[in-house]
Amino acid sequence: MSVLELHPDRLFPADESARSVARRLYAEIKDLPIISPHGHTDPQWFADNEPFDSAADLLIKPDHYVFRMLYSQGVPLESLGVPTVDGSAVETDGRKIWRLFAQHYSLFRGTPSRMWLDYVFKEVFEMNTLLSDATADEYYDRINDYLAKPEFLPRALFDRYKIECLATTESPLNDLRHHQKIRESGWKGNVITAYRPDPVVDPDFEGFTSAVAYLGELTGEDTTNWDGYLAALRNRREFFASMGATSTDHGHPTARTANLSRPECEALFAKALAGKCTAEEADIFRGQMLTEMAGMSVEDGLTMQIHPGSFRNHNKVVFDRWGRDKGADIPQQTEYVNALQPLLDKYGNEPNLTIILFTLDETVYSRELAPLAGHYPALKLGPSWWFHDSPEGMRRFREQVTETAGFYNTVGFNDDTRAFLSIPARHDVARRMDCGFLGRLVAEHRLPEDEALEVAKDLTYNLVKKAYKLD
Repeated sequence: MSVLELHPDRLFPADESARSVARRLYAEIKDLPIISPHGHTDPQWFADNEPFDSAADLLIKPDHYVFRMLYSQGVPLESLGVPTVDGSAVETDGRKIWRLFAQHYSLFRGTPSRMWLDYVFKEVFEMNTLLSDATADEYYDRINDYLAKPEFLPRALFDRYKIECLATTESPLNDLRHHQKIRESGWKGNVITAYRPDPVVDPDFEGFTSAVAYLGELTGEDTTNWDGYLAALRNRREFFASMGATSTDHGHPTARTANLSRPECEALFAKALAGKCTAEEADIFRGQMLTEMAGMSVEDGLTMQIHPGSFRNHNKVVFDRWGRDKGADIPQQTEYVNALQPLLDKYGNEPNLTIILFTLDETVYSRELAPLAGHYPALKLGPSWWFHDSPEGMRRFREQVTETAGFYNTVGFNDDTRAFLSIPARHDVARRMDCGFLGRLVAEHRLPEDEALEVAKDLTYNLVKKAYKLD
């Protein structure tokens, strides 16, 4: 059986001079607290603080990085226990699911998922042999035994990995009952929410009209007219902020923004409610709502995140049977310079506005995003996201944006994960990659080592606290 090892120099530069600097930098920052300001973990885990059901429930079912790879090789999602929209039968035997995963573990060679999972297996569950068909039952039994212990309850793991703050992401229609339960429990862990208004600002979102109507019921506002609709959105932002939210998040297909006249807004909103928008009109409406949300952020101080450029739910068969976020999001070309100009004309120079831009189109790093963030006070660059949350993606990001935007127009790292135990693994990768990049600058005599250490601490901890207003 192959031995499971985590090399102490993993991800550091091959060049010895740069590697030695990276080692020293990493030693100084590796144990700093984790701030996870944007992600999709389930707040109910921390509200109820009950044991995870099994290894499969913890590590496979919530992690679309894992099951999308298996699906691509012909493994049915039903056999992995992924819940269906209509509740139809899927595999419920956790051991069978785990064995199937173990039989296909070789598919993950060279991927970030393999690196994250090996970290979890070694550091969290103290496994010494590599996962395989032969070791599947040993893994399953060990992990399940550990999950039954008090020190492996969700809150205990949160504390063990020094998570200072963790943000989940919820729709404005969510009542945030789990966040309320956490608050009332007396536990000191800081789990907050983030405001994701996509279901009520995207005319193409399934159930948009009924969602807007429910928004009106929740807030007591008349959401059949433009003023009442905006008032309802402000109302829910205020509620989310009262529950700890410091940010909003917007997952639009494009980065398009708009600055329409009031009559144009009213007419377009009426068409959206009636379900009569063309594809172009729907995109303009989403663009107008990004500008409206920026204006609301000027008012209430919530940091704004924009995650454009993903063709979401590309596989209609999977979407119809399993719903959203099942690994079928596909990157597409995204333009920012012209797309963002209407919003930036209106709010780009606001000193108290922070807009964090993400991309899945790496061709725009040096051409568009770094120059924009290197000029507009309101703009910051989010870290490598989704498909580029990888060592190569992180390296490309730093190489292409630093020369124009510097380090201080970026916001550190966020893990954007649904898989709880991948959080410490992902942050460790980011810390190692940043120390490696800084180690190379020092070795090339482009940055003194004492300054590189300051930057390493800022990238790991200080910049994220500032950008997401978590001080």
